[in-house]
Amino acid sequence: MKIVENNKVLLRYLFIIVAMLIALGSLVISHYFVKDLAKEERNKMEIWAEATKEAANSAENPNMGLVLRVLSSNTSIPVILHDKKENLYISINIELPETEEQEFLRKKADKFAKSHEPIIIEVEDFDQYIYYDDSYTLKRLQLYPYIQVAVLLIFMLTAFFALFTTMKMEQDRLWVGLSKETAHQLGTPISSLLAWIEYLKLKEADQSILIDMEKDVDRLQMITDRFSKIGSAPALEEKDITEIVRQTITYLEKRISRKVIFELQLSNIALYADVSEPLLSWVIENLTKNAVDAMGGQGKITFSLYEKGKIISLDIKDTGKGIPKSKFNTIFNPGYTTKTRGWGLGLSLAKRIIDSYHKGKIYVKSSEIDTGTTFCIELKKAK
Repeated sequence: MKIVENNKVLLRYLFIIVAMLIALGSLVISHYFVKDLAKEERNKMEIWAEATKEAANSAENPNMGLVLRVLSSNTSIPVILHDKKENLYISINIELPETEEQEFLRKKADKFAKSHEPIIIEVEDFDQYIYYDDSYTLKRLQLYPYIQVAVLLIFMLTAFFALFTTMKMEQDRLWVGLSKETAHQLGTPISSLLAWIEYLKLKEADQSILIDMEKDVDRLQMITDRFSKIGSAPALEEKDITEIVRQTITYLEKRISRKVIFELQLSNIALYADVSEPLLSWVIENLTKNAVDAMGGQGKITFSLYEKGKIISLDIKDTGKGIPKSKFNTIFNPGYTTKTRGWGLGLSLAKRIIDSYHKGKIYVKSSEIDTGTTFCIELKKAK
């Protein structure tokens, strides 16, 4: 299983590297194309300037036909000719405004000069500057790599989203399967325990012990029933969270080391939220048992229940060994555990129950090494 996961991670990194190389390669190749095309356009402008110079030198030039053909061949490069003597601007391949053409062309010429060095034509009684801009083809080619990168980025994001969705669906199926299989496996020993309880009743065993045993078995049956229904939307009911916390702690007190002190700081009024009581009770129980393990079976656990606006918060604080800040999120990942036994699924499942089923939050509120940790559960108040 770990090898498969490692291969998936490797493929994802490989995909990112290949995509980045494609994008980088596209930018480099396009850069060279643009550079070559810009150089070619510069050469064309120099030839065009020579043709303009020839045309100005003599109207009886025997090559005037060729000169005129060169001059008329420019149909794509925006050009401005500035006659210094007359202070006149003439344009080619530029759309002009209806008014203030000269001012418009002067500003355009200044702009063109910033990107391309003007070509000077100097002959007797003739002094002109040629300003030019990139052709529309070259401009489109300059934009092409960025469009390509944007398309590639969209493709990568879409691929990542699809991959993430697929992985999440696989994880969902894993949780559902694990929960249902756990519930199924618990069915047989629970049935056996029920039979043993009935047998002990016939043997006139201590009734107080039998009552506690029945409570444990009933609780196991309730949890098993709920876990067998994971995968389908749980039935949420409006419940008093104060009472759920009190009942859960009362149940745990008799089943946890006497060296652990429980302190309850509960609200004096009922705090209602839409919850699945068995699942929420299991989450509280799981966090409590983790706290007991973190304290080595002795210490103090404080349960603080309070409301803040539309949120009901339950803080569970222990005096255990603490959690490094870098692990605050990691501890909720499946398989993460600091214990020598167990699968490391408790906190992951607890987060799933609170986040997915109750639309609430569960997180590490604070923690200090060798001082303790505070977990917080947040639920929305019932309307």
